[in-house]
Parts: sequence; C-alpha cells; structure tokens
Amino acid sequence: MRAYVGVTDGDWYRFLSGRAATEVNFWQPSGGRRFGAIEPGAPFLFKTHYSDPVSNRIVGAGFLSGWAPLNVSRAWEFFGPDNGCATEVEMRERIQRYRREPVPTPDPQVGCIMLRDVRFLPPEAALPPPPGWAGNIVQGKTYSLAGEEGAWVQYALDAVYSGGPTTVALQVADGDEMPGWVHGPVFGEPRSSPVRVGQAAFKALVQEAYDRRCAITGEKIVPVLQAAHIRPVTDEGENRVDNGLLLRSDVHTLFDRGYLAVHPEKRTLLVSRRLREDWGNGDEFYRRAESGEPIRVPRRRADRPNTDFLTWHADTVYLAG
Repeated sequence: MRAYVGVTDGDWYRFLSGRAATEVNFWQPSGGRRFGAIEPGAPFLFKTHYSDPVSNRIVGAGFLSGWAPLNVSRAWEFFGPDNGCATEVEMRERIQRYRREPVPTPDPQVGCIMLRDVRFLPPEAALPPPPGWAGNIVQGKTYSLAGEEGAWVQYALDAVYSGGPTTVALQVADGDEMPGWVHGPVFGEPRSSPVRVGQAAFKALVQEAYDRRCAITGEKIVPVLQAAHIRPVTDEGENRVDNGLLLRSDVHTLFDRGYLAVHPEKRTLLVSRRLREDWGNGDEFYRRAESGEPIRVPRRRADRPNTDFLTWHADTVYLAG
C-alpha cells in the first residue's frame, strides 16, 4: 500500500476545515484522467500551494473511498458543500478558472477523488511538507509506507489524527477512535476485503460500478437511478460497493419493502406474489423473474453483490410467503 500527498487549493481547505467536513470530494477540474496512484483505503494527505497564505504545508488527511468521473450536477447532488464550495454555481466558476480553455458545456465532467474520515489541521498547527518535496510538483506525489517514507507518513497521520504511534489506517474495521482504524504493526499488509466508503462516495461508486444502468431493468436515465443498500446501514450493513445495487427509484422502493429480491447464488430476480396481491400489478417484474435471466452486475468481481448480504435480504426482508 502507498500514501498520496495531493496539492490542494487553499480556499478548498479553509472552507471544508471551517465546516469540520469528514467526507469530501477532492475534485479534479478535468474528469478525463483516472486517479489510480493509491488503492482504496489508503491515506491521502493535503498540502497547500506555495502561493497560499498557509504556504507549502500539510493541512489535513483522509482515506480514499474511490474515484469516479461525474458531471458537476451529480457531484453536487452527492457531496453538496463538501465539494469545497458554498454553491454549485461557485463550483462551476472555480472549474472554469482552473481549466485553460472554455468549458464546452454548462455541466462539465470532473474527476472525483472521494475521501472519508477526513481531518484538518488549523493553520498554526500545519506541518512541513514531506522531505525532498520538489517545487515543480503540481498535482501530488505517492509515498511508500515502508522505510523512511513510511515513517514520515506515520508521523503526519499521527499529527493530524492524534491517534498515537500504533494507530494505523488500513481499510475495513471499526475501532474505538473512529471507523476505519485498527491497531497493530505500522500499516501492515493491505486487506483483501472490500473497502468501507463514505455515504456520498457509496452513491457515486455504485453508479459507476453498474455503468449507470439499473441492475434489474437496464434503465439508463441517470436522474432516476439510486444506489440501494442490500443490507441497510441502520441494520448492521455498511457503505460498501458489494452491499449496493443501482436501481430505478421505483424498483428501489419495491426492493426495500421486500416485494423484490435477488437470488443469492443465481443472481436472478425474485418477485413476491404479494406484489400482485397487494397492488394488482407487477407484470414487468414477473416476466423478468420467469425468464431466469441474471441481473446486471459490475465488471469487477469485488464490486458484485455480496452473497451474504443478498442472503440476509432474502431471508429477512423479502416477502417470500
């Protein structure tokens, strides 16, 4: 696993620090280049520009939920002011300022680096930049979590989170200090289990995992698509992509109320007879169930619906009788 130090806009830092934001969108003005410098769950530290009043300092940190290209309207729908701007109009104006050529559309796409468990330092407590940081680095730099670089990352994270020398950020665990933190050897080995993400990032990442199409109907009209939890967070579920389905809004409602489910093994649609009994309708869903065709699932195996979550929903929520 590696860490990343990203160069941040001072206004973005001050605005979010003032809000005490804990889940943020570290957006890229252009959405064309995928961010793959670090793995989900890895540390991401913020360093200000040289030209900022808090010049060339480490001012906070978070942990990567994931990356997705989103139109500004969608990024604002998911994150709102946690994009680092007071209004959507201000965000659009800032994007225009950063791009070197006119934005060709009123709703441009930006790259969204989504971060959770974010903490900010006050200006007076900001840290020096990483050792050997070069002045010509524009966007950021990766750092190993081994050796001297790893020791520096540990030092910086401890300063930001006041977690002590053995508090480390890996991926999926709930400790006494904050979700996502565990105790043990410094950084340890990356875990293979899916990464817990922030609530806003969950919506964006599920949308991307399903290629912006409803898992059951294939619907492609993005404004009516919603990220549904298979096992709700309020019932011991987690914000994880493999605990999500992208569903049309009405399908989402039927799934949550138990009229629809997904077979845990076959990944086929299950439709309760109660749908017809209660509402005298549902032919669209009965036809899909009778076809035996599996639902749409993400390309990445790790993002596909988790069998345990589907089993819980089928056993607990689905109106099988």
